[in-house]
Amino acid sequence: MVLTDTHTHQYYETDSVKKDEVIQRCISNGVSRLFLPNVDSSSIAQVMDMVNRYPQNCFAMMGLHPCDVKANWEEELEVIYAALQQNKVYAVGEIGIDLYWDKTFISEQQEAFRRQIGWAKAAGLPINIHCRNAFDEVYEILTEQYDDKLRGIFHCFSGTLEQANKIIDLGFKLGIGGVVTYKNAGLDKVVEQIDLKHVVLETDSPYLTPVPFRGKPNESSYLVHVAQKVADLHRISIEAVAEITTENSKMIFGV
Repeated sequence: MVLTDTHTHQYYETDSVKKDEVIQRCISNGVSRLFLPNVDSSSIAQVMDMVNRYPQNCFAMMGLHPCDVKANWEEELEVIYAALQQNKVYAVGEIGIDLYWDKTFISEQQEAFRRQIGWAKAAGLPINIHCRNAFDEVYEILTEQYDDKLRGIFHCFSGTLEQANKIIDLGFKLGIGGVVTYKNAGLDKVVEQIDLKHVVLETDSPYLTPVPFRGKPNESSYLVHVAQKVADLHRISIEAVAEITTENSKMIFGV
């Protein structure tokens, strides 16, 4: 069984021993493919260190997280764009719009999102989208930028079936994580109505820890619990979920 975590910040663990232990737990659980998005210029080195330590298991993404779009956002983009040119990268991400924490830089977030979509198209890469309290704003830009070069993953999807179908109609995959295991979130009702050809799995570790570890820091090895929940919802085996979602990830990332 090969499970793919399409979105993990596992590189936040800086202790080498603990990092090795996490990777071993991942492999023991069948989670042998981890895609790592940086969030700003300072996290580039952390991502690349993990990629270099575990080249068979870890794959880099590069982008400026919308929560890190501040007054110096253009300087940040310059550094990240240089890293994108200098390293083997499999997606531009995570990028998007976040209006949950702060709306101060909404116009800058929108412009940064557009520019990074342009990078992805020019490089033939997918994008990995962060969207929080901003579905309409993100969707507007995606439709504005839509063409046959635009593809990617709507990370941490937790919206309605209507929103899911809008994303699917644009050719994007839905990133499903720990929220699907939460009793009152409602995402399970949506996921059971979505064909798995449109789904990839993720943890967003160390955040959004799935049941039964909710309340503790998340890690990529816990992806097995997300996969099992999706398997239960679709009444198929976890092995089948792993095969389908990993093939979907290969279609997106090209690896």
